[in-house]
Amino acid sequence: MTDAPIEPTRDGLPPMPPGPPHEEKHFAEHETVRDLVIGVADGIAVPFALAAALAAASAPAGIVIEAGLAAVAAVAVARGLGGYLGARSEAENYALERLREEEESRIYPEREKWEVAAILHRYGVRGEALRMAVDCIAADRKKWVDFMMRFELELTEPDPNRAARSAVTIAAASVAGGLVPLLPYMAAGTGRPALLASCALTGAALFVFGWLKARATGLAPLRGAVQALAIGAGAAVAAYVAAGVAG
Repeated sequence: MTDAPIEPTRDGLPPMPPGPPHEEKHFAEHETVRDLVIGVADGIAVPFALAAALAAASAPAGIVIEAGLAAVAAVAVARGLGGYLGARSEAENYALERLREEEESRIYPEREKWEVAAILHRYGVRGEALRMAVDCIAADRKKWVDFMMRFELELTEPDPNRAARSAVTIAAASVAGGLVPLLPYMAAGTGRPALLASCALTGAALFVFGWLKARATGLAPLRGAVQALAIGAGAAVAAYVAAGVAG
């Protein structure tokens, strides 16, 4: 008894064979998580260093908290604006590169077909199959340009709402991160216990979010965690010593 023929689905493809669970991970979700992690990690250091400097100068708790909140606001605006401009630049770069590819496919079609063939050749497509694949891709200009953007330039189309969402996400995360070193001063006022508690809490947060930031950006997690902790500690120590000398 022979198996029943598999009916083709969309675009002539058969149904997906059984296999491991297939869960699509959307690009926008990954970027949002990365923005959250980067915002928190980057929002901690400046308020921490400022609070440490003011604590070294024996400033009242109210001054430490007010100055710290001002630093939190400044960092949030700067990081949020930086995220917005970065996302806008990414979108503009994609649009310019796509326009260039569209023009080249019209002016130099044979050269662009050769580039398609070269890409497919790297993946092991040869002979008549290669010629047919190039002709199929070049038959639809939009798909042709999509192919070149993805496999020649390694660019994916950005979400049109990414810039605004990135700005808000990074700014909010920076505020959350910036409040971490200020919590002990809000709870216990100034003095050595509040300073030590702020150092311990901030150090733990820097290590954790440095780890997560490195993972989100494709770096070694442990190295990222240690670097984040070292940068935050170095900034705090420098600010503490400078305030002590000036005082």
